[in-house]
Amino acid sequence: MTPDELLHALDEDQRRVATALRGPVCVLAGAGTGKTRAITYRIAHGVATNVYQPQNVLAVTFTARAAAEMRSRLRGLGVPGAQARTFHSAALRQLSFFWPRVIGGGVPRLVEYKANLVSEAASRLGIDVDRLTVRDLAGEVEWAKVSLVGAEEYAQVAAKLGRTGIAGEPPATIARLLSVYEDVKHESGVIDFEDVLLLMIGMLAEHEEVATQIRSQYRHFVVDEYQDVSPLQQQLLDLWLGDRKELCVVGDVSQTIYSFTGATPNYLTNFDRAFPEAEVITLNRDYRSTPQVVHLANEILARAGRDRGAGAVELISQRERGPAIKFTEYDDDDAEARGIAARIGELISGGVQPAEIAVLYRTNAQSEAIEAALADAGIGYQVRGGEKFFQRREVREAIVLIRGAVRTATDAPLPEQVRDVLTGAGWTPQPPPHRGALRERWEALNALATLADDLHARQGATMGEFVEELAERQEAQHAPAVQGITLASFHAAKGLEWEAVFLIGVSEGLLPISHADTPEGIAEERRLLYVGVTRAKTHLYVSYAKQRPSGRSTRTRTRFLDGIWPEPRVDPKTQPRRRRRRSRAEDLVREADADPELFERLRQWRARVAEEVNKPAFTVLHDATLASIASVEPTTLRQLALIRGIGPSKLDQFGPQILAVVRGEDPTE
Repeated sequence: MTPDELLHALDEDQRRVATALRGPVCVLAGAGTGKTRAITYRIAHGVATNVYQPQNVLAVTFTARAAAEMRSRLRGLGVPGAQARTFHSAALRQLSFFWPRVIGGGVPRLVEYKANLVSEAASRLGIDVDRLTVRDLAGEVEWAKVSLVGAEEYAQVAAKLGRTGIAGEPPATIARLLSVYEDVKHESGVIDFEDVLLLMIGMLAEHEEVATQIRSQYRHFVVDEYQDVSPLQQQLLDLWLGDRKELCVVGDVSQTIYSFTGATPNYLTNFDRAFPEAEVITLNRDYRSTPQVVHLANEILARAGRDRGAGAVELISQRERGPAIKFTEYDDDDAEARGIAARIGELISGGVQPAEIAVLYRTNAQSEAIEAALADAGIGYQVRGGEKFFQRREVREAIVLIRGAVRTATDAPLPEQVRDVLTGAGWTPQPPPHRGALRERWEALNALATLADDLHARQGATMGEFVEELAERQEAQHAPAVQGITLASFHAAKGLEWEAVFLIGVSEGLLPISHADTPEGIAEERRLLYVGVTRAKTHLYVSYAKQRPSGRSTRTRTRFLDGIWPEPRVDPKTQPRRRRRRSRAEDLVREADADPELFERLRQWRARVAEEVNKPAFTVLHDATLASIASVEPTTLRQLALIRGIGPSKLDQFGPQILAVVRGEDPTE
């Protein structure tokens, strides 16, 4: 693509990103606004205009899946030489190259999980541990390392930040654990993931020839999801940059949901202080979600008030109106699970693909009831965050068979050849009738078959190219999509999107989670809900169960939806006068066949206007006029002027604001 063709494919704000080829640049990108598109086109535009050489670009993101997606897009734009990696992947690659030259020998073995090392360290300190205790202790070890908090200062820092009672142990004990953990690791001759960054930082800081070579290789940096950067990652980035400023960062403070791991949005919100000359660009056009979904997301953040956060982006949907959001209160968890399974069945019958449907929850324990209900309904699913795809035994065995089949490959289409091989591994054209291990095994193998279909349709790939694709995906842990409903926690869903999303268990104690007992913790729980909402493209279902599994106590819906959750309809004959007035407004909506959600937005707008001019709301516009607007949904001032109750003065005074409300936009902008 030529430079002009690249820019023509972007909207105005994305084009600003793509043409800001010299750093520092800060992009505040809301959910669904095309940030990956903007930054990949920026790299491609820089290469097309000879400002960049592909091999001099390093794009860094936080998940292997996101890095693989970025590499795929760059290849599609004719820039295969640019690197797109996670912080750990980039650091490990550099460490593996320089270690033999600087230190000698091979890099120590990398351990993927800390559990055994932490358990041994705890044992030496006389700490009784079980699986959950080890998990909590390992998490605290990671937090301390990514936050650059050493054992000698841990107790003081932990007390200041309120990080007390980890695994039931006092800060002084955790401090000793940090020290003993490092001893155990050293004795075992291994390193953990944080050590990869720490060792690379040390090598860059202490060996000028290493820093010089890396800085001559990588001259332009792009960091995605910058709100999730930890102090450890920022220190590595600073050393990669040196005294240069060729940096473009992209992030969304409203999606900061990993502070418990050491991530902080401060580097994003303070970017213009670190780089006063930085160009700051905002992406707020949401291409993912309908106006209904976007309005709910904006409302959730707006009700946070000052806690919304500096640099938060208010989204503006670019899509046509979609179905109303469904809010449902169930009697208990089982009823909620059955109701959701039934609605999923309706969506599938209506043409929505299972892979385009997700059920999201706050804690992994919430998936049990949903899994049982989907199994009873005969609906396939996958649990995101379970066993890694390429570590499954059937996948490893199938890949061995596929590699062997390259030598005897024929001219038959790739999907046919792959299915022949998979048949020998136990795959069948039709899935097993029941859920369980057998069905999960089939779905894993079927994901390989589907990947072959995609590659054949996209680029007419050969068997050899399919093996290369599998090797690249295996290295990046970029699993192909499994054809089934996705079950995932809010955290695991970040960065993903589906046509239909079910948010379950939105009740106090779960969202916000019971142990979120600080203002910062509550604010992060609100952002979790925001992330969940913005995963939905078209259909969004929000629900909670009133009864706990024990049946001994009840739940209340989350405070984050106060003033948003639709109030139950009431019988006007049994309610006081104020209630009857509200009921008459609802009657107007029904009589006019109006959109009730749009009607409510218009009433909220009218209330703000009335407050500003210090007059009763009906003097702005009557309910009947609002109902007519919500029925007609005018898109021009001419159409609006035809509605009864909109005279010339009202049209001149409020017309543009009303049309903005109809479009789902903020009328004050």
